[in-house]
Amino acid sequence: MPLVATSNDVAKLAGVSQATVSRVLANGVVSDATRRKVLAAAAQVGYVPNLGARAMKTGRVDTIGVVVADLTNPFYPEILDALTTTLNAAGQKVTLWNSDGPGNDAALHAIRAGSVDGVVFTTVTESSEPLREALARRSPVVLVNRVVEGLSCDQVSGENREGGAAVAEYLLRHGHRAVALLGGPTSASTSRDRGMGYEAALTGSGVTLEPQWNQRGPFTHEFGFRAMTALMTGQVVPTAVFCTNDLIAFGALDAVRSLGLSVPRDVWIVGFDDVDMARWPSFDLTTVHQPTKEMAASAVRILLDRIADPETPPRHSTFSCRLVVRGSTDHAHA
Repeated sequence: MPLVATSNDVAKLAGVSQATVSRVLANGVVSDATRRKVLAAAAQVGYVPNLGARAMKTGRVDTIGVVVADLTNPFYPEILDALTTTLNAAGQKVTLWNSDGPGNDAALHAIRAGSVDGVVFTTVTESSEPLREALARRSPVVLVNRVVEGLSCDQVSGENREGGAAVAEYLLRHGHRAVALLGGPTSASTSRDRGMGYEAALTGSGVTLEPQWNQRGPFTHEFGFRAMTALMTGQVVPTAVFCTNDLIAFGALDAVRSLGLSVPRDVWIVGFDDVDMARWPSFDLTTVHQPTKEMAASAVRILLDRIADPETPPRHSTFSCRLVVRGSTDHAHA
C-alpha cells in the first residue's frame, strides 16, 4: 500500500470503479450499500480527498460562510446551530464570522478569493456596503432573519409585521390600552417591521402609542433593563410592554423585579423570537415564536440552488410566526 492512499486504492478495495468513488465523495446518487462500502474502504486505507484538486475541477470548495451578530444574544447561537446542522447534512463545511468585528469585510474577501462558495448573512442593514458589493459581483448570498426592500437577493424571514400585530391584538383583547414598545434599531428590518405591525394594529383600534413609551435602542439586555426602569418609574406607567426581541424582554423582566414589582401583576411583558431561554422558569416569557430550524433549512436550500444555478431568480421565503403565552402575561387570559 502506498504511503498516500488514492481514490484508486479505495476503488480496488471496495470493488467499484473510480467514478463510483468520486460520486460517493461528491454526495452523488449511489445506493446506500455502495456508499457504505466505499466509505468503509476509504476509512480503511486512510484516504483523504484532495480538496484543492477537486476545487480546481469543479470550481467549488464545499464551504459556506455564515455571518452572525453578537453571539451573546441567544438568538444567534440558535440560528447558527440550525444553519450548521443543515449545512453539515448537505456535506458542506462552515466558516463563521462575527459581523460586530470585521466579519462582513472578511466574508466579502472570502467570496472574492474563492475560499467559500457562498455566504449566509444573518444580520445586515439597508446600508450594508459589503452585501451590496457581493451582489454586484453576482456572488451567491442569502439573507436570513433580515429583509432589505428593493434588493435583488435571496431572503428568508419570519412574518415580522404579522407577529407584531398579533402581540397588539392579544394585549388589546385583554383590556390593555396603556401599552409601550421597547424596540431595537430601526435600521434592522426585524425590529422595524415588528414595531410597524404592532403600531398599525394599535392605531386600527384607536390606541395611540405615546412617544415617551416608544423607545429604541440596541438588541441588548442592558437596553431593556434601562428603558424598562425609566418606563416603570415615570409618573404614569404602562400596563403592558412589547419588546421586539427576547433579549430586550429579559432585561425588562429583570428591571421590573429590581424595582420590587411583579410580572404579570404590575405589568405584562411580551418578547419576540422564542429562544430557548424564554421557556426557563426564571423568565417564563410570553413571546412570538419564529420557526428558526425551518428558516435555516430554507436558507441553505436556496443558497445551494443559487450556487448550482446562478441564473435562478431571487427568492423571498417567509414563515408565519405564532404567539406563545407564558407567565409574563396572565395565563388566565390566554
